Amino acid sequence: MDDQIGKDVPEHDVKLSPDSELRFEVENKNETVFLELKSGIAEIFGTELVKGKTYTFTTGAKIAVFTWQGCELIIRTKKDTSYIAKETPMMFYLNCHCCLEQLRQKAEQDDSKGPITMIVGPTDVGKSTLSKILLNYAVRMGGLSRRPIFVDLDVGQGHISIPGTVGAMIVERPASVYDGFPQMAPLVYHYGQTSINSNPVLYNTIISRMADLVHQRMESNKKVKASGVIINTMGWIKGKGYQHLTHIAQAFEVSIILVLDQERLYNELVRDMPSFVKVTLLPKSGGVVERTPAVRSEARNFRIREYFYGTPQCQLHPHSFDVKFTDVKIYRIGAPALPDSCMPLGMKSDDYLTKLVAVTPGPSILHHILSVSHATSPDEDVIKSNIAGFVCITNVDTERQLLTVLSPQPKPLPDACLILSDVSFMDNR
Repeated sequence: MDDQIGKDVPEHDVKLSPDSELRFEVENKNETVFLELKSGIAEIFGTELVKGKTYTFTTGAKIAVFTWQGCELIIRTKKDTSYIAKETPMMFYLNCHCCLEQLRQKAEQDDSKGPITMIVGPTDVGKSTLSKILLNYAVRMGGLSRRPIFVDLDVGQGHISIPGTVGAMIVERPASVYDGFPQMAPLVYHYGQTSINSNPVLYNTIISRMADLVHQRMESNKKVKASGVIINTMGWIKGKGYQHLTHIAQAFEVSIILVLDQERLYNELVRDMPSFVKVTLLPKSGGVVERTPAVRSEARNFRIREYFYGTPQCQLHPHSFDVKFTDVKIYRIGAPALPDSCMPLGMKSDDYLTKLVAVTPGPSILHHILSVSHATSPDEDVIKSNIAGFVCITNVDTERQLLTVLSPQPKPLPDACLILSDVSFMDNR
């Protein structure tokens, strides 16, 4: 990056003592924060900073720069809202990593599965951040022998793909400060909602399917097998949300559960989990703040925009083109519920929640996301087929019978089933 970037912005020198953290958030639009490591060693969520490199953070960034040994930083910003935290939970998180690494080493020796770890807790306690830290430490300190699987089951945010999906990927290198972990053919499944309460039957179905494939991948690769799995979960932990957590633990054969900042949930899991599952209570970071529904919605929109247009550091250029109504096969997963008296013989009412229903193109699908399935016809098991990518409907011309789509690749669209999502995106570029 050009050394002159940010030189005209007021500069602040920051000295961090060992085991302390510099925290800041970029809230205002058009505001930019420039950060540079001057001396020492520092990291952001487990990703080590390069000395002398200028890092640029824009609207929405929430950053915590931690140092184990002490460091000097240069931060350039027009409005300095950063602060230094002396008390952080990083020592607890490091201890967790060390315990997981010991289990990985034992799994290597025994040719058994490494630790399968599930991170749980209410919304906005730092579950995804802890996932990133543990994954980064695994591949940084385990060298070429570590290939943990990251499983993201939070449909509300979408850390591997976009909101409304669940995903899994093998992590081979530390995450980029900007773009997260390098993604090589992630496994992604369509859910189509941002709340698992919308269709719990579908959610459990794809969770079970993903768990089966994760176990298959572990058996086929020794490094992956010994490295284990890190599972990030949603923030719904009460009632049916708790039932989903127990289903996830059973499907993935979880051996360790890390509970963030929720003593009641910790005690419930200790009571209900088998004796071989180790349940540990951890504190959340003091820098974590609760987000409003508007902020969450904006974050989802930003994540989808990032899918199509990339980041300021790695820009993408999507394609926009017209598609005839007759050239696409659009379906929705889930039909309206019927009374038991109207159900066909032998069919349960829950079966309609996973039924594939054809959708007629029209104004109702404007601005909606469509998942491009690997299934080419409804005769295949579309629900259990993973997703190749996504397109967005930006215009519907009923008179000419044309859809205008925003797509990562040029036309034509693949000859595949398109699955309608309730997740929408307004492309205002």
